Amino acid sequence: MIGVESRHPEDWLERAYRDLNRVRVLLDVADSEGAGFHLQQALEKALKAFLLNQGILPRRTHDLVVLLNEAVSHMPELEPFRELCEVANGFYIPQRYPFLFVSPPEREELEEFLSQATVLLQAIRTAIGFEQHSPGSS
Repeated sequence: MIGVESRHPEDWLERAYRDLNRVRVLLDVADSEGAGFHLQQALEKALKAFLLNQGILPRRTHDLVVLLNEAVSHMPELEPFRELCEVANGFYIPQRYPFLFVSPPEREELEEFLSQATVLLQAIRTAIGFEQHSPGSS
């Protein structure tokens, strides 16, 4: 049974932290494809949490750049994460289906993106005033 999506930013941010934790676990077992997918998901959910906090019902999209554009219009400090969002967009579909000639992201690259994503989630967490301890948060 499919439920109704929450409109509570905290719920979305909590899920974003879960996905970020999954990135760490998947990197530990050398699953770059899975780690890339969950990195994209963490960023998507964090950006949607921010937009919900701003009173905006996020678009039904997985496009991080679209979500970032809307978020930046309310918080310009998120602009430095554009390259991260552009790259992570590529981790969504190719990692879910067997395409020829699509190589998984490199572990070192993912570790750097994980570090940047952690900073982005912390910025959003602070912006929405969500101080509850989240899985994988520091």
